[in-house]
Amino acid sequence: MRPSLDAPRGATSRAAWEQRLLIAVAMAFVALVLVLPLAFVLAGALAKGAAAYWAALAEPDALAALRLTLLVVAIAVPCNCAFGVAAAWAIAKFDFRGKSVLVTLIDLPLSVSPVIAGLIYVLVFGQRGWLGGTLDALDVQVIFAVPGIVLATTFVTVPFVARELIPVMQAQGRAQEEAAVLLGASGWQMFRRVTLPGIRWGLAYGVILCTARAMGEFGAVSVVSGHIRGATNTLPLHVEILYNEYQFAAAFAVATLLVLVALVIVALQSLAGRRWRTAPALGEG
Repeated sequence: MRPSLDAPRGATSRAAWEQRLLIAVAMAFVALVLVLPLAFVLAGALAKGAAAYWAALAEPDALAALRLTLLVVAIAVPCNCAFGVAAAWAIAKFDFRGKSVLVTLIDLPLSVSPVIAGLIYVLVFGQRGWLGGTLDALDVQVIFAVPGIVLATTFVTVPFVARELIPVMQAQGRAQEEAAVLLGASGWQMFRRVTLPGIRWGLAYGVILCTARAMGEFGAVSVVSGHIRGATNTLPLHVEILYNEYQFAAAFAVATLLVLVALVIVALQSLAGRRWRTAPALGEG
């Protein structure tokens, strides 16, 4: 008896219909949640014309917010990069007491609200905080100043580089590094010639994620900044102030800077992820 082909054809047809339905639902969700809001931001930014758009971007407070945001990113990201590499190396390459505690602490910023993180820094470094009297005596201001913003941003971006590198270094193993040491390589030579080539795209991926998070951080920075226009406002805080003052076109105009940065970061993230997946096997450079 020849087998009937109706069932396989029906199953294939049903699978194709379900696939098209899932794709349509996914595209509709992306359009509703991502594309449509971005379109509204762009439309709102240009609501009063191109001249008003450029005027909002060239406004002194907006430029000061941009400079502060870039300064914070330039400090927080390298700090987390150095910490992430060191922490991932220690966790992936060595066995030591307290290893699980270190892993848990690295993940802590992901589970703590950014507002709570900012409040913690106020309680420690604020004028009435644990170290407030000492800092006043030394004439050092942390809260409502750039150092507090940097600390808060660094805290919320701690996990990104380390969490990307830990599995990469674990997959890399220890054999090649041990062989390099036996051949007389110094610690720096071992890292530069053996460890770094195998983790470079994972490191790039982590740095991109860390940069994106630092650029858009709002909650923790809002608590420690004091919202001083032209001094302690980052771009997200400046957008909030403009919106609260009913300067909607200016708020959307400044927001387009963050949207542009986000699009660039997504493109770089996609490139890094593609290069990471197609990179030579560990040990081949």
